[in-house]
Amino acid sequence: MPRKYAMRINKFLAEQGVASRRESDKLVQEGRVLLNGKRANPGDDVSAGDTVTLDGKTLSHKVKYEYYMLNKPKGCVSTVSDDKGRKTVMDFLPANAGRVFPVGRLDYDTEGMLILTNDGDLAYRLTSPKSEIPKTYLVRVEGVVSATQLNRIRAGVEIEKGVVTKKCKVTVTETNKNYTKMQVVLTEGKNREIRKMFEVVGKNVDFIKRTKIGDLTLSGLDRGTVRRLSQEEIFYLKNL
Repeated sequence: MPRKYAMRINKFLAEQGVASRRESDKLVQEGRVLLNGKRANPGDDVSAGDTVTLDGKTLSHKVKYEYYMLNKPKGCVSTVSDDKGRKTVMDFLPANAGRVFPVGRLDYDTEGMLILTNDGDLAYRLTSPKSEIPKTYLVRVEGVVSATQLNRIRAGVEIEKGVVTKKCKVTVTETNKNYTKMQVVLTEGKNREIRKMFEVVGKNVDFIKRTKIGDLTLSGLDRGTVRRLSQEEIFYLKNL
């Protein structure tokens, strides 16, 4: 009897809302995932007749995709759980929310738009550097930022040895002797990228908020609140 589908095990786990593909790979490597009673390997494929368990719990092959937008506040981590006992973005979801995970990460002290879903394909599309999906941030740094410093950041700077940021758009919206506010548009998402970019030119960032993914905005969503995405918004993200 022909199998109806086959997909890589990390994609299967992502579609169950277990974790992102990258985090799912870690779960497999840690030996927490069994495929048909045997320890799974990262390269394994899952088909309709296979049994997959995570920490002893059998996962269903039936998936109902869910999509949420959170206006993430400061003081929480963008993970499903935290071994340090800190608040996570999952704490803001309604009690009837399905098993979803955050798409990408915002730093502990960064605010703004975060998508949560169990749609592994969409999560991969939104986070893959190949997609080059623009993400817009409101950034505030201490003091005045010179034209030379701004142009260095726009052109790309080396934030770690051998790691150079892509060109980006930076527009100053307000400036005085105490601070400078800017709109920064990135097409990649390296760890603490914006903070590191400004550190390279000698400036300290004291506030970051992601306001847009593509043209999708927070639409008046209050800090710390969450809502389901509309069908139009889901369609838009899938076709970015």
